[in-house]
Amino acid sequence: MKSIILIAHDIRSTHNVGSLLRTADGLGVACVYLTGYTPYPLLKNDPRLPHLAAKIDRQIKKTALGAEAMHWQHREDVLALLAELKAAGYKIVALEQAPGVTKLPDFRPPDKVAIILGREVEGIEPTVLAAADTTVEIPMFGTKESFNVVQAAAMCIYHCRFR
Repeated sequence: MKSIILIAHDIRSTHNVGSLLRTADGLGVACVYLTGYTPYPLLKNDPRLPHLAAKIDRQIKKTALGAEAMHWQHREDVLALLAELKAAGYKIVALEQAPGVTKLPDFRPPDKVAIILGREVEGIEPTVLAAADTTVEIPMFGTKESFNVVQAAAMCIYHCRFR
């Protein structure tokens, strides 16, 4: 069985985070790493101001609908995390639009894959993108240039799970 990890880096929306947790849970993701400034659910001994942590937690739970109980971790330093995952045998796959990347239907996922998602508008920052082993892109056929980060994650995770 494939081991799939999801890394949500610098995602601003608490609703996207909740929906990512719900999607990851439904598709059997082993762990979701919430990195950089991505909001995260309430932690035991949470270092954030209590009223802010509680507000963020409520917003995430609104779309996670219980999936915030799945295995997740908050990590500030995404590059250190990527190095750890590579050392553990994971291939880092950036889900990003860029010239010359592999189209998702053509991507053959390895047995241990960590999918990294970036900012909702700007995408994955160049230093993080450079740390990935490969970059995949979801082909677009309409007038829009991209999918919502959660929709894109769902397509990529599903592809990796069943390909």
